[in-house]
Formats: sequence, C-alpha cells, structure tokens
Amino acid sequence: MSMSNSLEKLASCVILDLDGTLINTDGLVGEILRGYLSKHGKQWDGRETLKIVGKTPIEAATAIVEDYGLPCGVDEFNTEFYQLFSAQMSKIKPLPGANRLIQHLKGNGVPMALASNSSRANIESKISYHKGWKESFSVIVGGDEVTQGKPYPEIYLEAARRLNKEVASCLVIEDSTPGVTAGKAAGMKVVAVPSLPKQTHLFTSANEIMNSLIDLRPEKWGLPPFQDWIENTLPIEPWCIGGPVVKGFGRGSKVLGIPTANLSTKEYASELVEHPAGVYFGWAGLSTRGVFKMVMSIGWNPYFNNTEKTIEPWLLHEFGEDFYGEELRLVIVGYIRPEANFPSLERLVEKIHEDRGIAERALDLQLYANFKDDPFLSTNPLLP
Repeated sequence: MSMSNSLEKLASCVILDLDGTLINTDGLVGEILRGYLSKHGKQWDGRETLKIVGKTPIEAATAIVEDYGLPCGVDEFNTEFYQLFSAQMSKIKPLPGANRLIQHLKGNGVPMALASNSSRANIESKISYHKGWKESFSVIVGGDEVTQGKPYPEIYLEAARRLNKEVASCLVIEDSTPGVTAGKAAGMKVVAVPSLPKQTHLFTSANEIMNSLIDLRPEKWGLPPFQDWIENTLPIEPWCIGGPVVKGFGRGSKVLGIPTANLSTKEYASELVEHPAGVYFGWAGLSTRGVFKMVMSIGWNPYFNNTEKTIEPWLLHEFGEDFYGEELRLVIVGYIRPEANFPSLERLVEKIHEDRGIAERALDLQLYANFKDDPFLSTNPLLP
C-alpha cells in the first residue's frame, strides 16, 4: 500500500451527530409520543421510529401528523411536542461509550464538532446536562444554521469549514441513514452506529458499521487508541441483576451443550438500553450452590423476532443438571465483544469457547476477582 493511500484513511478530527449517536433521545421521544398519541386515542407504534430517526424536526412532525391523522397542523404539533420535550430534556441519558469517547478525544487533543439536524439552541440545551461536553466541542452546527439539513452534506461541510479541516481528514460518527448519506456526500469517512436494532442492512454505504461507541477502535482511523482494554476485556461500571432462572431457548441450547440460565428481562428493560448487545462476564450467585464465574450474552435472539433483548448467562461450572426456577444473581463487571453473526454453528461454538477462556482468565485478575465477594451475590432471597 502506498503512503498516499494509507494517509487517505487517516482522520485528524471527529464530527459527531448528537441524537441517537451520543444521547438516547429516541427513548424520551417515544415516551412522550406514547402519552401524546394516547390522548388522541391512538397508539404509538415503535416501528414508526424508522420514519423519524435522523430527520429534521419538521420532517419528523409531518410524518407523525400524517401517519396518525392527528387533528392538528404540523406547527401546532411541533409546539406542543417541544414544550413536553423541553420539560424533560434533563432525563436524556448518554448512550453507552459516549462519555468515554468524548473524554478520550478531548484528552488527546483531537478537534471535535457536533453536527445535528436539531436547532443550535436545542443542541446547546441538550448538551448542557452532560458535564464537560460543551467545552469539548470547538464547533457546533445546527440544522437552522444551514439551508438544507441531512441527508444533504451542507451541515458536515460547514462543520469542516469551521474546524478549518479538509473534508478527507474528517471522521463522521452517525446513527441514522440520512446522517450517513450526508457524511458520505460531504466526502468524509463515516462510521455508523445504528440506533435501531437489526437495521444494519440500511447502512452499507458507511465505511464501518458497529454495534456501539464502545466498539470504536480510533487507531483504525489514525487517531490515538483507547488505553483502557485489559487482556481483551473492557472494565465497565459493575451492575447487578437477578431473578429466578427461566428456561433457555437460545445460543446455549442443548445443540451447543451449554446450559444457559436465562433471566426474565421484564424488570431490566431500562438497564438493558444502557448496555449494547454483546458478550459480558462477571460473577453469578445461585442461592443454594455458591458463587461461580460467568460469561453472558445480551442480544436479540436470531431465531425469534423479539423486540426485547435477552439475557443469557452461562455459568462456567459443570452442574450436570438444570437449575430452572432457582434464584440467580449476577454482578457484571466487564465486556468482551459485540454481538455478531457467525457463518456456521461450528464457528459460533468455537467463539463461545474463546469467550469462555477470556472470561475465566480475566476473572482471576485482582480488578475483577474482588467482586466475587459482593454481598448481592450471596444474599439469600428467602430471608425477609
């Protein structure tokens, strides 16, 4: 590869979209629309999200007013919706890996811009709730500062102009197809982190598609690498979940010969939003048997068209029997890799055993081993 070709891949700045890329705006939008539409005797259909992700506020409002036959004009709807939205803006959480990425780029002196179809004022309000974000972006371009929003390239070209960077040296990070289209049309490299599950087929024009910001490897684009991976694992803020084991039906079925201990996800829906589909590990406590090493997957089971993520822990211990109905408690301490599709069952089984090896070795490290004594794991659920 000639030097000129390799330099074409290098980025010297990062331009980020905001909603759905750095913050979970869709969650709040869905919540407000559910309430708003039910007042009009209609029910919010989550699939409609496809029609509004990445669109300008007017386009999104028009789609909703028309699709649901609402008895108000687009402007009226927009005004009402925005009042409700503004009142709850502080509830919007950063998406997994957003804070980590912003701190990493800022700490390494990589110039960053925000480029969003939202209005400039709206962008500034949203980021004001996230510590350190405002100071991290040297440039912000809102949809009201250009003549045409995404999918047109103007927002991205304007961001590059204000950053004083060549378009070829800009790396764009986006979650929607209009955004990816805009970034590519501007002549930039684009990483897509789709905000909707199972929609990766719509993002083929992106240079790379990934499951979450956690999986970004900046060094691929000539940017400083993250330094926080330890022995092929990423330490995460530990989180605890538990409940009776429900009969498994997924990757750990009898075909694989791996008894997984599925947990019901009903009570954990909001926590699961904060954890991308992928493979994690930690410690598992069974009320009658003790504490064991554990590797688990969170994801959308490929064999069922379920809209909810599943949790499938695999206890790294030979039990020789099922333990359905028993109380299981998990403390999840690290991340291994994103969810992936495999060309064959053999390759999947091979990968599962590779994950097992990584988890078993990692859990011997002091950093992770300390959590084995977490009181959550040994609390007897039968006691008051």
